[in-house]
Amino acid sequence: MANLKLVAGVDSSTQSCKVVIRDAATGQLVREGRATHPDGTEVAPSHWVSALDTAIAAAGGLDDVSAISIGGQQHGMVALDSQGAVIRDALLWNDTRSADAAAALNKEVGGAAEIAKQVGSVLVASFTATKLRWLADSEKANADKVAGVALPHDWLSWQLQHVKGQALDFGKLFSDRSEASGTGYFDPTSSQYRRDILALALRTDREINLPKIISPAEFGGTTPSGIPIAPGAGDNAAAALGIQAQPGDVVVSLGTSGTAFAVSDTPTHDASGAVAGFADATGRYLPLVCTLNAARILDAATRILGKTHDEVGLLALSAKAGANGLSLLPYFEGERTPNRPTATGVFSGMNLNNSNPADIARAMVEGMLCGLVDAVDALEKLGVNVKRIILIGGAAKNPAVSQIAAALFGREVLVPPAGEYVANGAARQAAWALLGGDAAPIWDLGKIEKVSAAATPDVVVRYRTLRDQTEGWQ
Repeated sequence: MANLKLVAGVDSSTQSCKVVIRDAATGQLVREGRATHPDGTEVAPSHWVSALDTAIAAAGGLDDVSAISIGGQQHGMVALDSQGAVIRDALLWNDTRSADAAAALNKEVGGAAEIAKQVGSVLVASFTATKLRWLADSEKANADKVAGVALPHDWLSWQLQHVKGQALDFGKLFSDRSEASGTGYFDPTSSQYRRDILALALRTDREINLPKIISPAEFGGTTPSGIPIAPGAGDNAAAALGIQAQPGDVVVSLGTSGTAFAVSDTPTHDASGAVAGFADATGRYLPLVCTLNAARILDAATRILGKTHDEVGLLALSAKAGANGLSLLPYFEGERTPNRPTATGVFSGMNLNNSNPADIARAMVEGMLCGLVDAVDALEKLGVNVKRIILIGGAAKNPAVSQIAAALFGREVLVPPAGEYVANGAARQAAWALLGGDAAPIWDLGKIEKVSAAATPDVVVRYRTLRDQTEGWQ
């Protein structure tokens, strides 16, 4: 026990902050804590600090911790003035007000193919660059104050280095490739910021302070008490690290948003905009497809049906595949892939026969998952090697999700034990920086469930027909 070294991993997500304290060598969970974040698509970053403080306290503090790392929701715009103060509430990834700005920036850079070539992705409203353009056009007085831009995880890493009330030093602001690759002004292939695109977005030629990019196993700073802080990562890259994904693995994560991402040795440049060409947290790449609507579809099902999450799952499993012809297009909060920021959800094929709780539950689970089937298909079309599908996230705990997912994907689905994989990935990164070596330490994930089911391709076909039929008016 005398040689035991503990690391802390943080997941500052859209809905909450989770902290895990783990043994650096084995990954064994020692203790954990959590705190909630406020709802909304724009949030005062001070809430993230107070939630982090609460979660750390709930996890027993950091007095015996040897290193810490923070994973966080990608894309959020934290605009900073010359003193390092937050200028306005942060716009989160799921704030779609910058959709028109995204279209304009893509065009100004040279079109979808050109912007994908330059930064790995076609810009949509989620990307930080589009939010900066919205700020320049809608809140010029605030835009004129911008002296620095951070994202949620690197902003929190920055706060950890300062005593509250202390002047903030831009020289201590650091990040990693995975987080920077979600800004729209960073090239993950060259690992360089594209300051020309940043200037275009913010409509300024002023020099803007950005987080310096550090390597995956490097410490970027320390807390006032001397705890070293690892680079951190965007949430999906941290989850890939937490699940110990390797090339050939596709991770389907069902959180607030739904994502399908693969660890890849080569970058992607998808001119269609379906696949974002992000970087991962190990020095490789993380081609990713994101849908805005995942676990919240199940939340909506509980409200519509007046049932718990588990009861909704059991209802769905009691219905036939295809819900007797009922289909759901789950665009409850607009959609990112396909890019329909103002879309709404659609039930189609409803009749007297399928107007019952079981078929409605089945259609909602199938609709949520069909968007992720499309996501994996988009990855494969780009040449991404798909050997295994790993299902994680809050919604993966539902008893119906893994069974229906295996049927819709038409292949075996692996479900690791429920866990805080973003926070775990951050902790594993902290352990890597602390212990050294060419790669992060291998931890025991526990028993991985293998789920198979008879394929239901007709359900996917009907979903895609509905998706295409609504394109003109969604």
